[in-house]
Amino acid sequence: MNLGKSELMATAERAMLTRIRTGDWTDRQKIALTCRSLSDAGHDSGLAGQISVRQAHSTFLTQRLGLGFDEITDANLLLVDEDLEVLEGDGMANPANRFHSWIYRARPDIECIVHTHPLHASALSMLGVPLEVSHMDTAPLFGDCAFLADWPGVPVGNEEGEIISAALGDKRAILLAHHGQLVVGASIEEACTLAHVIERAAQLQLLAMAAGEIRPLPTVLAEEAHDWTLLPKRIEANFGYYARRALRRHPDVFEHESSE
Repeated sequence: MNLGKSELMATAERAMLTRIRTGDWTDRQKIALTCRSLSDAGHDSGLAGQISVRQAHSTFLTQRLGLGFDEITDANLLLVDEDLEVLEGDGMANPANRFHSWIYRARPDIECIVHTHPLHASALSMLGVPLEVSHMDTAPLFGDCAFLADWPGVPVGNEEGEIISAALGDKRAILLAHHGQLVVGASIEEACTLAHVIERAAQLQLLAMAAGEIRPLPTVLAEEAHDWTLLPKRIEANFGYYARRALRRHPDVFEHESSE
């Protein structure tokens, strides 16, 4: 009872390592669960948006052009190379996936990219203002969300890859003016979580802006919350919740039953 906050946080972090049980899903299953979860959370916008996950030898898994996020399963994904040539699977990748290759080359620390056009992030992107992180729930993005103020057009060329990867820099997220959002993660779990967080942050910002002036978070406390909420085991726990909810709502997401 007499431990200080830092000691209690350290104790809790150690406990997470042994007490948080996570699902034993493959990358394909995690991608499918992420797509279904994000679709349910309002990230669906027709065929707009992509998810990709780095694989071996400069390849990545992604969804097939023509399928919405609500139709993705572990079986209908594509394995493509940096030029979007299909190595495994049927159909073609979204040509807009080209800028993913640029981000992967620039960021060896990331394994997953999620780009979507959710309602609130897209609306915020129309105002020409950066994302403001001023709530504990959105702390994972504090100081970690870039802003691309000038829309480069349809991202199917190498120019867009250069522009977007440079604007993202070393951040985990970016709000793209007149476009939508993009998040990157060291894991699929992290990217899925951050995609949920950025849409929530945009929704909160729009509501707060309509009511008055947004008050900033104290920097030291916000940075503490950022690091705490991005602990790998916390991220895994978040993903586990999103995944279980998606499985309940979408029993068709796997060809084979999950091992969780």
